[in-house]
Amino acid sequence: MAATDFKDYYEILGVSKNATPEEIKKAYRKLARKYHPDLNPNDKEAEIRFKEINEAHEVLSDPEKRQKYDRFGQYWKQAAAAGAAPSTEGETGFEQTDFGQYSSFDEFINELLGRFRRGGTATGRRAYTYRTTTRPEGFWEYTEFGGEDPFSRWRDIPGQDAEAAIALTFAEAFYGTQKRLQVDGETITVRIPPGAKPGSRIRIKGKGHINPLNQQRGDLYLTVELFPHHFFKFDGDNIACEIPISPEEAVLGAQIEVPTPDGKVTMTIPPGLDSGQTLRLRGKGWRDPKGNRTDLMVQLKIVTPKDLTPQEKECYEKLRQVSSFNPRQAIAAVRL
Repeated sequence: MAATDFKDYYEILGVSKNATPEEIKKAYRKLARKYHPDLNPNDKEAEIRFKEINEAHEVLSDPEKRQKYDRFGQYWKQAAAAGAAPSTEGETGFEQTDFGQYSSFDEFINELLGRFRRGGTATGRRAYTYRTTTRPEGFWEYTEFGGEDPFSRWRDIPGQDAEAAIALTFAEAFYGTQKRLQVDGETITVRIPPGAKPGSRIRIKGKGHINPLNQQRGDLYLTVELFPHHFFKFDGDNIACEIPISPEEAVLGAQIEVPTPDGKVTMTIPPGLDSGQTLRLRGKGWRDPKGNRTDLMVQLKIVTPKDLTPQEKECYEKLRQVSSFNPRQAIAAVRL
């Protein structure tokens, strides 16, 4: 699994790094309206963009978070967890560091360790030396000649969290399942709880990247994706399907069987429904994490028979002769 790509929040919102809070707010509102899920139903790309836009706004609209992001780039969360103080010129030695060059938090830390071994200092006032340990990982171990350990703030936090996608069938997501995944060469077993939906995030503790200073691992977050189903689809929290009915069932009403995720149920069709109308089966939709059920939205589609028996054709002919119903009466007076 590749390291998580760096997200440039300024680029996501389409603003410069010197943008004012008002400019950030204006850009966010414009993009949020454009990519809002209600205006882009069933558009996975729009859903991803909407989440990125909200994530970028959450950071850049908060002065403290924005300052840490500007200072530490993609590792601002680790810096916040480590208690990194606001930047003071000449104090850290990291002001000119291009954090975007690192593909992971581990790489960032290892590069800094190498920098200190070559005689560089983080503070510009204290000196430290490092030697290679006998451990096969080849991490650096420091011998202190004075002052505070420059990495003390990083030693008590886990490594960077990792993210990956996991694809499930509707049945696996509805009933729950176990999956075996390969993550950075390691095979792990993941339990998927019943009721996972597209976009659901599952946290796997201790399976993220390693902090080389303390060997603690971050967490792995799996984003659920569902393979398309030939019959069911999501409609918000509910699920939806299309049921074909005959003309006589639409006119006279009927009792029909409807598939649901866990078996068929009988549904009553009232007389006189039109093609395209939707009926709701309460409690027959998707599961939620607490075991409750959403609704199943059943859209009716009137289909006509293609191969009529002589007797059926005769009945339809008689109906046409005696029927007074004109389905086009409402458009009879339409003019330009």
